[in-house]
Amino acid sequence: MITETDRIHLQRCIELAATAVEKGDEPFGSVLVTAEAEVVFEDHNHVAGGDHTQHPEFAIARWAAENMSSEERAKATVYTSGEHCSMCAAAHGWVGLGRIVYASSSDQLQDWLYGLGVPLSRVRPLPIDAIITDTIVEGPVEDLAEQVRLLHVKFHGGQP
Repeated sequence: MITETDRIHLQRCIELAATAVEKGDEPFGSVLVTAEAEVVFEDHNHVAGGDHTQHPEFAIARWAAENMSSEERAKATVYTSGEHCSMCAAAHGWVGLGRIVYASSSDQLQDWLYGLGVPLSRVRPLPIDAIITDTIVEGPVEDLAEQVRLLHVKFHGGQP
């Protein structure tokens, strides 16, 4: 169940995604929150330079592996503007992070990009639970997903 606290963190992810667009990058943003409700890491996409592994969810996994115990990671929550891609879901699983909450789904993103005439990615958009197990995954949140959609429209130069 999505709580008001979840919505606050998801809104921050959308703000980070908007920052990415302002910097000429794809609209994705993510936040890592401890079991004690402390935001310990946040980032947005950095793929505009050509390295398409520079996703915020992947950065969170790396940061968490270096800075949190396995117990802390398991109790943490990752919030993100868009559902993890396959690479980021695997990284999340490998480092043992806990719950994932996202504003918009991979299926929604694929529909939006198709509608904007954007070529499909070479990487299949699998749902998180097809990549990792034993992880609570919640999303999408429809009203927040609409905000994410508008950022993709802005980034790709389409019409709302």
